[in-house]
Amino acid sequence: MRILAKLISIVFHPLLLTSYLLILINYYFPNMLMIAPQNFRPILAFTFCFTFLFPAINILMFKQFGTISSYSMESRQERIIPFVGISITYVVMTLLFHYKVSFSPNFNSFILLVTALVVIATVITFFYKISVHSLAMWGGIGMVMPLNKVVEQTYLIWPTALIIAAAGAVMSARLYLHAHTPRQIMVGGLVGFGIGFLGMILLF
Repeated sequence: MRILAKLISIVFHPLLLTSYLLILINYYFPNMLMIAPQNFRPILAFTFCFTFLFPAINILMFKQFGTISSYSMESRQERIIPFVGISITYVVMTLLFHYKVSFSPNFNSFILLVTALVVIATVITFFYKISVHSLAMWGGIGMVMPLNKVVEQTYLIWPTALIIAAAGAVMSARLYLHAHTPRQIMVGGLVGFGIGFLGMILLF
């Protein structure tokens, strides 16, 4: 059971949220991103590098230099420096997409919203240990739910339901691994959903 909980935590790692959402939205609602089909794969690869690969390399370096004692970063204090580094990476990516390699206003707004989730999670970490897994999952749910009203067909209902089920599995896994308290997970979920949902309404 512990192995399954760890596997769920890895598969639904917060740094993978952006790539998952891009694939999901592009498949079910490509008009939202306003990206030409031939450009999607390069954009996805570029985004994956900035939102997962580069931050993951930074975390590996922090571990090697002893800045963090483990990759799980169990204490709030250990999380601050890596989270600040990740936030900087996301902000740089957002600026690049807005001013250097802009593909569409909607895609830029999407990236801005994801970056807002990361930065706010970092700010909260200065004061309170929050479940970033929960924040990321419910942030994604908050971003997808408004799309169900925009899309005339009902084919987004099942993906949305699956994401909610996955969020439940992730929250249960984090509790089983004793990575967070129920309160930390609940706060992460509420913050993530609030930012994702309100951000979609305000930006789109």
